[in-house]
Amino acid sequence: MKFFCYLGALSCMGMFFFVKNADGANVFYGLACSILASIGYCGSIVFYNAFLPEIADKNEQDTVSAKGFAMGYIGSVILMIVCLALMFLNASYAWFEADLHIPERVSFLLVGVWWIGFSQIPFRVLKEEPRHRNDYEGHILMKGFKELKKVWHELQSLPVLRLYLAAFFFFNMGVQTVMYMATYFAGDELKMEPVQLLLVVLIIQLVAIAGARLFAKISDKKGNLFSLSLLVIIWIGICISAYVVNTVNQFYMLAFAVGMVMGGIQSLSRSTYSKFLPDTPDTASYFSFYDVCEKLGIVIGTASFGVIADALGSMRLSALALSVYFALGLLILFLMRKRHTQVLHH
Repeated sequence: MKFFCYLGALSCMGMFFFVKNADGANVFYGLACSILASIGYCGSIVFYNAFLPEIADKNEQDTVSAKGFAMGYIGSVILMIVCLALMFLNASYAWFEADLHIPERVSFLLVGVWWIGFSQIPFRVLKEEPRHRNDYEGHILMKGFKELKKVWHELQSLPVLRLYLAAFFFFNMGVQTVMYMATYFAGDELKMEPVQLLLVVLIIQLVAIAGARLFAKISDKKGNLFSLSLLVIIWIGICISAYVVNTVNQFYMLAFAVGMVMGGIQSLSRSTYSKFLPDTPDTASYFSFYDVCEKLGIVIGTASFGVIADALGSMRLSALALSVYFALGLLILFLMRKRHTQVLHH
């Protein structure tokens, strides 16, 4: 987790030195920093998630997961406001030449410092537990693939967990696509200005804080599968609403609804998966598999969104099509609830 965290943070800070030039020779430097920062984030988050079953009992995991996402949203909002303030102040007082993009470049530095600084809390508090180690021969990347293959084979004897991963793959495909494409939709279909789009991002982030906590409480009373099913049904409604939204104010309302269910479905997806894990010290491998399902969903979801928009000439139809992914996830959740009940009875 430390390795990937520092890789991501330092790569992000490296974007400070990415300056536009006439021949575009430094584009590859910017791409390299961006790719390495993404690898650092994705790699570290796997181990971060894997600590959930180690630091919280099953009856606490929904609340702990929700608090984790809520704190993440709070931190992102604070830092985003600081970075935006630097940009707006520079635009008003002209501290630096506009062509140098100093405030934007400083923002990358601030993100890296923030990232490294707050990561010291878990690095100091969390204890490294003895883990089961498999001494595979060969390249380190092959070890990772062998770990995923091992989890895949173990899932064959874990039908409930296997169904949950299938449900997660489909409904999370819709969630992640909405998160990635929402601002593009608003800009293309509603012609919203950049400042308005930033307000949309802030609304989603702020409301997600409350959403994560709210659905954790609902889960405590009604159970994880009920809460997830309710969230997916709301997401279907959001996809249908995106098809008919026509004004900026209507989109703000839709962004509020997205934020409320985004925080809830992300935190509950993680804690529900954690609760269904078998008794194993190798939680990192299972969460790696979980992360692979998530990333594959992002690729397929965003690609299908773009293909549909290009073929039919409207992002509205793409948004409506996302409801199919949510519907498939909901159907598998219902099958999972039925199978889980049978397992409990046996």
